[in-house]
Amino acid sequence: MAMHIHIQFNGYPSHPQFQGNPDPLLNYFRAVAGPDQQIEATELQACLTKANFHGSFTPFSLETCRVMIAMLDRDMTGKMGFNEFKELWACLHQWKQTFINFDRDRSGTMDAHELAAVVRSFGYNLSPQAFQVLLKRYSKAGGFVTFDDFVALCVRLRALSDAFKRRDQMKNGSATFQYDDFLRCTMCL
Repeated sequence: MAMHIHIQFNGYPSHPQFQGNPDPLLNYFRAVAGPDQQIEATELQACLTKANFHGSFTPFSLETCRVMIAMLDRDMTGKMGFNEFKELWACLHQWKQTFINFDRDRSGTMDAHELAAVVRSFGYNLSPQAFQVLLKRYSKAGGFVTFDDFVALCVRLRALSDAFKRRDQMKNGSATFQYDDFLRCTMCL
C-alpha cells in the first residue's frame, strides 16, 4: 500500500501573478498598431503623443517619427515592430533625461553651449565646422534646439555613426562607401 504525504509550507512569499500582459508598453503599442502589429510614422506619432512623451501632449513632428523608425528599421519596411518600439522607448527615455540634465537654464531648449556639451558627453569629437552644421540643421531661429529636434539629431548621429563604424574595418576613422551604399545610409534618414 502506497502512502501519500502532503506537506504544505506557507513560509515563502508568493510571487506576483500577472493578469494579461506584463509589459505596460504593449498597451501603447497595440493601441495604434495595425493588424500587422507594426506601426508606421503617423501611428508612432499618435502613440508618443498619447503617452505624453514629448510633454504637454505636443506631438513629435512627423519627420522626427520617420527618422526614429528608420534608425531601428532593420528589415527596411518603413515600420516598427514591438521589440523595435521597446528599444526606441528606452532611447527616448535616455535622450529625454539627457536633454533635461544638459538644459542648464531650464528653458526647455538647448543653446549652442548646452548642445556642444551633450555631443561631447556622447563621445563625439566634432570639429567646430561639423558642430556648426549640426547647430544650423537642428536649431530654430536664435540658435535654440527643441526636444523634438534634439531627438532627430540624436537619431541621425547614432544611425550614421553606426553605419560608418560598420564600414570602418580598420577602426582608424576611415571608411569606403560605394555611391549606392552611401545614398542608402544617408537618405533613409
